[in-house]
Amino acid sequence: MKVIDLHAHAGPSVMPRAVDAAQMLREAQQHHFSAFVVKDHYCPTMLSAYIAEKYVGDGSCRVFGGIALNNSVGGINLKAVDAAVAMGAKLVWMPTVSALRHKIMHSGKGVAFPASKGMSVAEKPIMYLQEDGSLQPQVLEVLAYLAAHPDVILATGHGSRDEIDALIHAAVERGVKRILVNHPHYMIGASLEDMVAWSRLGAYIELNAVAFVPDSRFHSNEIEEARNIVAAVGLDKIAVDSDYGQNGNGSPVEGLLRFISMLQEACGLTQEQMEVMTYHNPAWLLGLETH
Repeated sequence: MKVIDLHAHAGPSVMPRAVDAAQMLREAQQHHFSAFVVKDHYCPTMLSAYIAEKYVGDGSCRVFGGIALNNSVGGINLKAVDAAVAMGAKLVWMPTVSALRHKIMHSGKGVAFPASKGMSVAEKPIMYLQEDGSLQPQVLEVLAYLAAHPDVILATGHGSRDEIDALIHAAVERGVKRILVNHPHYMIGASLEDMVAWSRLGAYIELNAVAFVPDSRFHSNEIEEARNIVAAVGLDKIAVDSDYGQNGNGSPVEGLLRFISMLQEACGLTQEQMEVMTYHNPAWLLGLETH
C-alpha cells in the first residue's frame, strides 16, 4: 500500500524520541513509504530532513520538514516562517506546545505530555483570538504570506476549536490553498459537524494513528470514531498519518501501518480507497506527483 506520513515525530529533539530522522527513513524505505514529514515542537526540521534524505535515502522516499510557531521560534513570527520556507519548509504549524489549549489539556489530567530536556524557561501560553473573536494581526500576516506561497501547508496545531474555526475561515478567505486540520478528534474539542464544515471549506481532516491504536500511550479515541469521521467527511478530504515517535511508544512506521489496517477493516475499504487517504491526499498537500 502506498503511504505518506505527514506527521512523524523524529529526532533530534529536546523531547525524547523513539527514532531520529535517519532511522525513520531507513524503516520507511523498508516498508516502501513514498514520503514523510518530520515534526518538532521546538525547532524547524528542514535540516534534519535534508541531511537524512541526502545521506541515508535511496531515492524511494522523500523527507520534508516544517516549522511550529511556538515560543521557541518567537511564536507567530512571520520572519521565522519566511526563513523556514526559504529553507524548504512544507508545513507551518500554528502553536502546539505553546498553545493555551494544549496547556489546559495537559495540566494535571489525562496523558502527560513528554517533558523537554534541558529547557528551563517557562512557556507563555498563546491564544491567538482577540477578545472580539477576531484573529491577531500577526496571524493574518502569516495567512497572507501562505496565500502567496501556495505550495506550503497551513497546519492548525493545538489551538482551541474556536481558534481553529476562525483560522480556517480567514485562511480560505485569503486564498490559502493547502490546509491540514491537526487531530480535531483529539485535544482540540471539535465536533463531527465542525470537521465536515471545515472539509467543505477545502481543509483536510487529519486522522492520527497515535490516538486510535489501542496500545499507544496517547490512545484516546476508538476506531468507531475514525469510521464515523471517514463516513461523514468522505475519503477525498482525509489525511491518515502517524503522529508517532514519542520515546517508548514504538515506531512511527509500525504505528501507522497498524492503524491503516485497523481503519481499512473498520470501514470495509479496498486498498485503492485507503490509498486516497494514505497517499493521494497527502501527496497533493505536499505538491507531489502521484503515480
